[in-house]
Amino acid sequence: MVAILLIGIAALAGCSAPKPDPRRERLGPNPGEAALRQVADARIGAQKFGRCAQCHSIEPGAGHRAGPNLAGVMGAPVAGDGSYGYTAALRSVGGTWTWQSMNAWLTSPQRFAPGNKMAYPGVTDPLDRADLIAYLEAKSRGR
Repeated sequence: MVAILLIGIAALAGCSAPKPDPRRERLGPNPGEAALRQVADARIGAQKFGRCAQCHSIEPGAGHRAGPNLAGVMGAPVAGDGSYGYTAALRSVGGTWTWQSMNAWLTSPQRFAPGNKMAYPGVTDPLDRADLIAYLEAKSRGR
């Protein structure tokens, strides 16, 4: 009985431990944009987009949710979709959604455009942001 219990506990422990991402070891402690872009994975970003999908759609023609539809966002003007009610704070940023601007937005929406209405605090992990951006880029090709 004790042996069965120990085997069960060991099996549960193995299931609960997340598998380490080998990309992190290659990146080192403070990866730059070039290194992050090299290892960014759009498929992993698609999985991580699940958090974003609560407020954002990403399929063309899907419409807006609490946040704007993000289909084709990369390379598009910041706050450029006139069918969504962007705040003046985000409209005043200008420019286009590039790797750098999306990375800054995902790091801290409030720091990127103080006064915008996105309540999300940001994505702290640079590799998570890189994967999300790779996914947004992949979904934006062929706009």
